[in-house]
Amino acid sequence: MSNTNEIVATRLAVVKPSASLAAKAKADALRAAGRDVIDFTTGEPDFPTPQHIVEAGVQALQSGHTRYTASAGTPALRQAIVRKLQRENGLSYELNEVVVGSGAKPIIFNALMASLNEGDEVIIPAPYWVSYPDMVLLNGGTPKIVYCPASDGFKLTAQALVNSITPKTKWLVLNSPNNPTGAVYTHAELRSIADVLVKHPHVHVLTDEIYEHFVYGDTKHVSLLNAAPELRDRTLVVNGLSKAYAMTGWRVGYGAGPAALIKAITLLITQTTTCATAAAQAAAAFALDGPQVCVDEGRQLYMGRRDHMVARLNAIEGIECDLPGGAFYVFASVAGLIGRQTRLGKTLKNDLDVTEFLREDAGVVVIDGTSYGLPSYLRFSFATSMSEIDRGCDAIAAAVSQLELS
Repeated sequence: MSNTNEIVATRLAVVKPSASLAAKAKADALRAAGRDVIDFTTGEPDFPTPQHIVEAGVQALQSGHTRYTASAGTPALRQAIVRKLQRENGLSYELNEVVVGSGAKPIIFNALMASLNEGDEVIIPAPYWVSYPDMVLLNGGTPKIVYCPASDGFKLTAQALVNSITPKTKWLVLNSPNNPTGAVYTHAELRSIADVLVKHPHVHVLTDEIYEHFVYGDTKHVSLLNAAPELRDRTLVVNGLSKAYAMTGWRVGYGAGPAALIKAITLLITQTTTCATAAAQAAAAFALDGPQVCVDEGRQLYMGRRDHMVARLNAIEGIECDLPGGAFYVFASVAGLIGRQTRLGKTLKNDLDVTEFLREDAGVVVIDGTSYGLPSYLRFSFATSMSEIDRGCDAIAAAVSQLELS
């Protein structure tokens, strides 16, 4: 009898399921089982796509946008992206330097597939978005994780970068504003990183800017190429519509970079997804060119939630966090809870145990820091209502109050 597992490729053994999607699935399963769950895992806006964008999508469908498009994306959307990059980021691109994908994630995956040879190294600052290392592994590369502690603002320093580059380094991945920490790189910090990269012309940069519109207070989003335009020919700027316009389910993302890389990514799209959905592309073009009030309203809403969640979490003994500069996550230290004992006598040995404790004893679902490359932390999403933030923090405080020193 043949082994049914033989159908699965051995390379999948190196890949873990997405931690964020797995955590959300656990929350959904608990709800289905009748549990009252407060979900702080979600990585998407909790409000619907703005009505004017929805109407643009409906109009596109009614107008016949129901067929294949060019694999690189419709000219209309790519032109809207070119205008957006110039208007909002001060970056100038030609149409053949822009590609549209079914979300930003496929753009990143295809960029790595198009460029990595076996053994090429990719520098990934930690904490990192959970998918970066696995994407690198799937495409034959070697993730080189660089730990960026809270004392450095969870950000890569020039010296840490110097220490990480080898002759095999192919890419540096930068994510600002960062998921999971909300860290935002300043112009000066990016310039110091660029000064290192200038000395290593074999290193390319993938800069993931999906959260660019969610920065708070005096914090400003700066693209790497604003600080270092000389790196343009080896930088891929990745962005999308999911976060800023609450369009996660529409699946539209894009990349802007060297024409040769864009051509290679487009080639892979022709052999995989063919193209992003036609009507979604039409709606995305309208979103980029249309009124931006919805983006500003979202930012203001999140800033209030951020301030409230940070204050509530810091009031709980054993949990500490700073105000994140961007994105919609709080990356909180739970080192003060590790070593304590639950009412059932279990000692919390690490952040994974704390995550399980909060889920079982408080009904609060969060994501462990280990999944993001930095143990002893938890990621809390504030892309949820104030009432849910209060409900969740009340439940956490009550559960933590029952812990004992072991």
